[in-house]
Amino acid sequence: MNHPPPFDAPRALALAAQTFEIEAAALRGLIPRQGEHFARAVQAMLACRGRVVVMGMGKSGHVGRKIAATLASTGTPAFFVHPAEASHGDLGMVTPADVVLAISNSGESDELAAILPTLRRLGVVLVAMTGKPESTLARHADWALSSAVDQEACPLNLAPTASTTAQMALGDALAVALLDARGFKEEDFARSHPGGALGRKLLVHVSDLMRTGEAMPCVPPDLGCVPMMREMSGKGLGAAVVVDAEQRVLGIFTDGDLRRQVERGADLRTLCAADVMHRQPRTIRPDALAAAAAAMMEAHRITLVLVVDGTQRLVGLLPIGDLMRAKVV
Repeated sequence: MNHPPPFDAPRALALAAQTFEIEAAALRGLIPRQGEHFARAVQAMLACRGRVVVMGMGKSGHVGRKIAATLASTGTPAFFVHPAEASHGDLGMVTPADVVLAISNSGESDELAAILPTLRRLGVVLVAMTGKPESTLARHADWALSSAVDQEACPLNLAPTASTTAQMALGDALAVALLDARGFKEEDFARSHPGGALGRKLLVHVSDLMRTGEAMPCVPPDLGCVPMMREMSGKGLGAAVVVDAEQRVLGIFTDGDLRRQVERGADLRTLCAADVMHRQPRTIRPDALAAAAAAMMEAHRITLVLVVDGTQRLVGLLPIGDLMRAKVV
């Protein structure tokens, strides 16, 4: 049994650097290889009335899954179909309205070759991504994109390394060209990623998070300070909103205001809400983005914002803790 040589840390670092250099050179080499076929492939995907169906075997298949996911999340409906499964029924997922992006470094994958005649009979637009422009796959394609590399990063020049990096980058280039052509914006990206940070910032509105009804500590202006503080404690928001008979906001009284009154030696038993409230508190509309409420709180160093309608009637309260729980901040 052969035993591996002792671990050589400097050699490992040198191979890492060599890998980066080879793969960076492979990416730079893609630039002059793209031309009319790339533009036509983008145009076909842009005009596609169905979906972009990505196919690939082995490592190309793994890359294909990522490309399909990137396309789908940037405005181009796409999904991955395994070529071997396509021969056993999954080809039924493909319609004449689709564009097929077939990925194979050699362009001679048996599983892809087996379904090429059927794809041609369906009349789909076939885009090939291959390192061999003279291959079977490239010859059958409407448009062939070159992902050729001069060498793999693998010291044996065998394991797909630089070639898969090139495929990944070429897929990203397609996605970027397509999203630009579609006029894809941040808001569109957010709709595809509602659970992500950007989605939360661009999709979650104040009305989605605000507390309403009995959860709001509201008091009339003539209420004494002692019962007002009981209302504050009962609702647990560290504040009470002073409103008139029509729920229009008159002011706010917070834990901080209470502390300042005590420091001044005020006799709270003799005062009412109107005497101690802070007038003109910060307000926001319910249709505003929750991220805007978070920015307001940060700018003014407050922990609660009042939500009002167009007539300044109180419709909700939004505390900083609820924004944090929703991961808006």
